[in-house]
Amino acid sequence: MSFSKTLTDWYSVNKRQLPWRQTTNPYYIWLSEIILQQTQIKQGLPYYENFVTTFPTVFDLANANEAEVLKLWQGLGYYSRARNLHFAAKYVVNELDGVFPDTYKELLKLKGVGDYTASAIASICYNEVTAVVDGNVYRVLSRYFGIDTPINSSKGDKEFKALAQELIDKKDPATFNQAVMEFGAVQCKPKSPDCTVCPFVSSCYAFGKHVISELPVKIKAAKVSKKYFNFLVFLTPNHTTVLEQRQGKGIWQNLYQFPLIESNKPLTQKQLELELKDLDIIKEQTYELSLYNKDEIVHKLSHQHLYTKFWIVDLDSNIKEGTPIAALEDFPVPILIGNFIEAFNF
Repeated sequence: MSFSKTLTDWYSVNKRQLPWRQTTNPYYIWLSEIILQQTQIKQGLPYYENFVTTFPTVFDLANANEAEVLKLWQGLGYYSRARNLHFAAKYVVNELDGVFPDTYKELLKLKGVGDYTASAIASICYNEVTAVVDGNVYRVLSRYFGIDTPINSSKGDKEFKALAQELIDKKDPATFNQAVMEFGAVQCKPKSPDCTVCPFVSSCYAFGKHVISELPVKIKAAKVSKKYFNFLVFLTPNHTTVLEQRQGKGIWQNLYQFPLIESNKPLTQKQLELELKDLDIIKEQTYELSLYNKDEIVHKLSHQHLYTKFWIVDLDSNIKEGTPIAALEDFPVPILIGNFIEAFNF
């Protein structure tokens, strides 16, 4: 039996019932694929359902403002996905009259859509014979065929794409693509897969050579950097605080946060008070400063770890243009800030 047939037979019995598998509407498939990038299904499913409910068509998403989209995305991380999603929706509506591209090449023109997402949409919605290659597919193919080319290299990109394209079922590319992704997610897991129930166990290179834990191969990423974040949570007598919107192209672009002082090392209270002297908001004000969390909260991003402290700044006087504390939940914020807002007794 061929690799493709064995795989799709397994899928017919073991596939999970998921809402985006009940449709070939490119808008819903696109939404699911963008949400599930670097996100597990159990985490992404509620977000998908919320997006479909709030923005049932691409027109609804395109007509939303960015803050609404970011707020709905809050907690998923990698917020550039949400901004690209919104940008692409407006492009489809304004430039394509609300009609999604129907080929792999045209789908690649949408912002935030790469090879994997374009292949998924093209095959599932339009039956185009173009293979998907993601983390799950890398793992399945590298283990079964014994490929040790690093998956995060240009050579690996080409090699695995070519192999997947050779293996794909030309008559039913949609089922094959969904099957190989599902097999990697459910059966050929990253750690300790149950090979006793695997339909490929008798012919799998990694199982036969006892190298399951060694495949796939990945070039080690650069060392993760450390940053020290000191958030200033201002409190006024009339129950307002201060939020500011992050600008530029760094992390959390366009999300809101409390005023931030970054440092290369942990700051003591005395050191922080020296920094506060330069802030316009507390000039000619008296205030009381206290540390909310004795132990730093470590927020891990892909390329950096943020060692975070929240400092409470009680002001004696009110401030102009403060943000009502009662309105904090209306703003899209990073999950780090959202967790603080939820936990802090304002």
